[in-house]
Amino acid sequence: MKHIYLLAITLCFPLLIQAQKRDFKIVYTSDIDRFWVAYDSVATTSDTTKQTDFIQRFYVDKATPGLNAFMKARDYNAKLWTKLINKYPKFWKSIRSNTLSIKNQVPAITSSIENFRKLYPEMRPAKMYFTIGGLRSGGTTTDDMVLVGAEIATADKNTDASELNDWLKNVFKNQQPSNLVALNVHEYVHTQQKGGDGQLLLAQVITEGAADFIAELVTRKKNNNAYMIYGWEHEQELKEKFLIEMFSGATGNWLYNGSNNPHADLGYFVGYNICQAYYEHHADKKQAIKKIIELDYTNEQQVTDFLRQSGYYTGPIDKQELLKKFEKLQPRVAGLTPEINGQEDVSSTLTELSINFSEPMGEGYSISFGEGGKEHFPISGVAGFTEDRKSFKLKLALQSGKTYDFVITDKSFKSKASYPLLPYTVHFKVK
Repeated sequence: MKHIYLLAITLCFPLLIQAQKRDFKIVYTSDIDRFWVAYDSVATTSDTTKQTDFIQRFYVDKATPGLNAFMKARDYNAKLWTKLINKYPKFWKSIRSNTLSIKNQVPAITSSIENFRKLYPEMRPAKMYFTIGGLRSGGTTTDDMVLVGAEIATADKNTDASELNDWLKNVFKNQQPSNLVALNVHEYVHTQQKGGDGQLLLAQVITEGAADFIAELVTRKKNNNAYMIYGWEHEQELKEKFLIEMFSGATGNWLYNGSNNPHADLGYFVGYNICQAYYEHHADKKQAIKKIIELDYTNEQQVTDFLRQSGYYTGPIDKQELLKKFEKLQPRVAGLTPEINGQEDVSSTLTELSINFSEPMGEGYSISFGEGGKEHFPISGVAGFTEDRKSFKLKLALQSGKTYDFVITDKSFKSKASYPLLPYTVHFKVK
């Protein structure tokens, strides 16, 4: 009996190992089904309040942890989905079958993650959630979750994008159903990386490019996204431009800029090429893969050394010289009208102030509290840009004898070429 018992353990143990291999990750697609239930309910009424209630009850309230995380990361809510469904009826009708077909690709996705584990045995398990998002992201990650916006991720050249912006049209026309597997590997790679906020543009670009490069190694399929096609056609131009900007924190020309740029996310292309160059320069390919994935993207020295070791740029890289060149490209505050900065006898009757710029500005504005905080913030509202976009008007509410300050920041004030404004501090006293 003892020998039979040991034999049973011996036979069962390999089965247990195999089961663990199969279950080291879990794919969730239930949010997609619930979205279309909510969508069909929305179609039964033209009352937007009722429509929003349907989205809330049938989709949001029943969300998986992944959908909840996606909503938080991209600021999605029931009102937004109601608005998008009503605004883009042709799109939603055309994308439905693509999103529902994701279930058929789960085996291929599972296989690709197993291939990833073979390339990188240290891989940590993560869960994948397929959701219907709000047309802001095809995929992202948070902690150990991969979050996919299937309405973007599954779109292709046959999707009706006639109602959408140029960025989405460009993305869709170059996507194929097989792209979905690579997208998921890309996002899965992000769950393995050491990221952080406030990074250099260089670090952010390599972070994204690394995920693309590893995804291509795993799937063995060429990345044909729009940014790659455009990138190969303009590589030298992009390489020179990126060199000047890479030590800044300005992402406007390179990442997450699809809403206002038909040639969006070109930083993915540059980052991919840096990683490919690093990989090709190292004889030990497995160690190169490990380095690409485990690079500490919050460590500026590590990121800079990685760039140099890649050989992507053959000449010297002088950070301070490059920053000086970048600063020359940035727009400036040319002055104020009236010129009150540094003055101590400003009239309390002043109700409007113009910020004048060195060149025409793009969309967006950003102003923050100064050293005095909220109590010394004089702005009561904004009147917006002048027609030539070289001035921006503010509304003021001033009190006699009080000191005021605020900062005109680079967060959203950018030139038409997407270079961030050099921050400018305003400080004055009312007589």
